[in-house]
Amino acid sequence: MSSAAPLLLSPKEVNLLKQSPTPISILDATWFMPNVARNATDEFLSKRIPGAQFLDLDDVASPHELGLKHMMPDQKKFSQACERLGVTPSSHVVLYDTHSVFSSPRALFMFRSFGHQNSSVINGGLPRWVHEGLPIERNSPSMIPSSHYEPPHFDARLIRDYQQIVENSKLDPQTNPDAEIVLDARAHGRYLGAVPEPRPELSSGHIPNSFSLPFNLFLQKQGTPDGEYTTFLPEQELRAALDNVVGAQYAEKIISGERPVVTSCGSGMTAGVLWLGLSLLGAKNIGLYDESWTGYAMRPSSKIVKTA
Repeated sequence: MSSAAPLLLSPKEVNLLKQSPTPISILDATWFMPNVARNATDEFLSKRIPGAQFLDLDDVASPHELGLKHMMPDQKKFSQACERLGVTPSSHVVLYDTHSVFSSPRALFMFRSFGHQNSSVINGGLPRWVHEGLPIERNSPSMIPSSHYEPPHFDARLIRDYQQIVENSKLDPQTNPDAEIVLDARAHGRYLGAVPEPRPELSSGHIPNSFSLPFNLFLQKQGTPDGEYTTFLPEQELRAALDNVVGAQYAEKIISGERPVVTSCGSGMTAGVLWLGLSLLGAKNIGLYDESWTGYAMRPSSKIVKTA
């Protein structure tokens, strides 16, 4: 559908892009955990990159049998959202969030899954944009005309469902070459079952035969006089983080595409951070468990491993 853009852009690169004739759609894809007393829409209205529109990942989603939020939309829902946001098939979509790097990779995963390769994430998000002294907008968002976006093809191979995860969890990835390597982006304490989940009444622990790779291990903090923001690690350090979790041999096979890998997290959001980090390393055969731990642990039949 569209040519591939860089996965990551710096704020200054985006600011230059805004001054070029290339059609650009800047989308704020901020999302907060349900136990956080912040509202993404309100924060967008109070401060944003000039010309940005708000992409509500909970709204642009398919219904789920367990009532889960921000599940991947179908083709019609995605195209309608693009039209509402003024995105055309030729637009360079630039995504950011107010955390720095948190929910914007999930939004990028969505666009790329629908073949919109001309899409990027601002590395460091709004905090880095502000730190670098680039302009922000505080008045009412500008109204944009709707566009036309034909429902695109969705690459269903990129998504794993519950049954696929259950069947794969029976295979030991260290002895069975058919096993997909599942990487869990949640905090390590939640993976072990030693720390409770932020969602009430949901057990912590992990999927059998999965690996713990907290998403923040792919990120680095950048200090500023006004605080700090996060960006992705350089490629060499990303590779070292992956090696430390699965071993250099498996990491090499993941990057070459010989061993498929699936990213998971609490609800399918920060699994996008792992997906993007792996993509930066050149890995191709990457899936995402859409409902992630919330959907898995809600089902009474699920086998939960606790190793605390």
